[in-house]
Amino acid sequence: MTDPDLTEPTAARLVEGYRKGEFSPEEATRAVLERAERIQPEVNAFVRLLPEQALEQARESTERWRRGEPRGLVDGVPTTVKDIILLRGAPTLRGSRTISEKGRWDEDAPSVARLREHGAVFVGKTTTPEFGWKGVTDSPLSGVTRNPHDPSRTAGGSSGGAAAAVALGAGPLALGTDGGGSVRIPAAFCGVFALKPTYGRVPLYPASAFGTLAHVGPMTRDAADAALLLDVIGTPDSRDWSALGPAPGSFSAGLAGGVRGLRVAYSPTLGGQVAVRPAVAAAVRRGVERLAELGAYVTESDPDFADPVDAFHTLWFSGAARVTSQLGARQRESLDPGLREICATGARFSALDYLAAVDVRMELGRRMGRFHESYDLLVTPTLPITAFEAGAEVPKGSGHRRWTGWTPFTYPFNMTQQPAATLPVGTDADGLPIGLQLVAARHRDDLVLRAAHALYEAGVSGGGS
Repeated sequence: MTDPDLTEPTAARLVEGYRKGEFSPEEATRAVLERAERIQPEVNAFVRLLPEQALEQARESTERWRRGEPRGLVDGVPTTVKDIILLRGAPTLRGSRTISEKGRWDEDAPSVARLREHGAVFVGKTTTPEFGWKGVTDSPLSGVTRNPHDPSRTAGGSSGGAAAAVALGAGPLALGTDGGGSVRIPAAFCGVFALKPTYGRVPLYPASAFGTLAHVGPMTRDAADAALLLDVIGTPDSRDWSALGPAPGSFSAGLAGGVRGLRVAYSPTLGGQVAVRPAVAAAVRRGVERLAELGAYVTESDPDFADPVDAFHTLWFSGAARVTSQLGARQRESLDPGLREICATGARFSALDYLAAVDVRMELGRRMGRFHESYDLLVTPTLPITAFEAGAEVPKGSGHRRWTGWTPFTYPFNMTQQPAATLPVGTDADGLPIGLQLVAARHRDDLVLRAAHALYEAGVSGGGS
């Protein structure tokens, strides 16, 4: 039996172990594949595992390390890819029965291409709701993905399989996507780290039907691994005309600056707009107090905006209508009923409706730009609740109609394209994780990662990284 401890190290620790000859990429990959196969029946984190491909990649990496010639920063590190993102050699079905497995599947998305250049080992494709449309992970194609801390609860979404895989040791690095909270929501529910980078920092291809709401982001055990992954994937790609230029420096190298002197605004309820469960509020407040102890100047202050949910719905539902616009009547019948419903709503919006929502978005961005003239970071709960019953879009008895009803802290920052991360800061009475969200001005991903790393180093998330 492969040493099960090799499912526990971070990516950075694996690379260190490869360099020192303590263990090999092949040994680590076998351990991760065994763990993935073991958790799959209960948690359902994967659409498909790729053991033959992964082991071949791991053997090649092992030989490179033996020669002292690693290919890149994550050579030999087991990695998962959300089944929204193209991975050469595996179908990308996007949680939908309307996409055929037949085809060449011979192209990598930009983030996957960069990982392949750096020698990553791809162990499998992780689950998503159909076309990534909602904040929980269940689909007509692959069923329900469950929470690693309590399988009766949801893992969140739409990158729920990725979050569950990281939490359970089925690969320390994961690629997710986030159009309204889709890396942060499941990371918060599953107790792992996730970053939605500044829009354009990680190139996206093919372009999302949800437009510039959609981001690709790292999902990892801690902030240090996320910085490492962002150093790999955060480089330009000619296929994305909206991608940013090269980052000004290494995100990993910038982690050590700490938070001393940073101006931090703590908004526990977005100005009374969000009802937050007491256990969540208390855990997040303790995290904020730790930032103050580490030298940050913390002020309780709310950003000046009203809930932009109606404008978000216009943008989001229109995108859903667009992504399904070429489907025939029989294919539409096979869609997730909730998706079918929002597509019908989205199809009724006019161009003027859409542009009015863009106006709301632009004003929100202006307000947050002004806010960050006074504050380096904004801290909120990631979510006002902990994980609820699996297979439901909204908590039973909540009165919410759509998933956006319980995610008011996440989607505004897709609209503004700001970097936003979540890290675990405790659990509730049922042992379910609680997330703290860090938000910075556009292009200041380094500050988000630095502050998160400081909290990890201070033991807020269960110990140093």
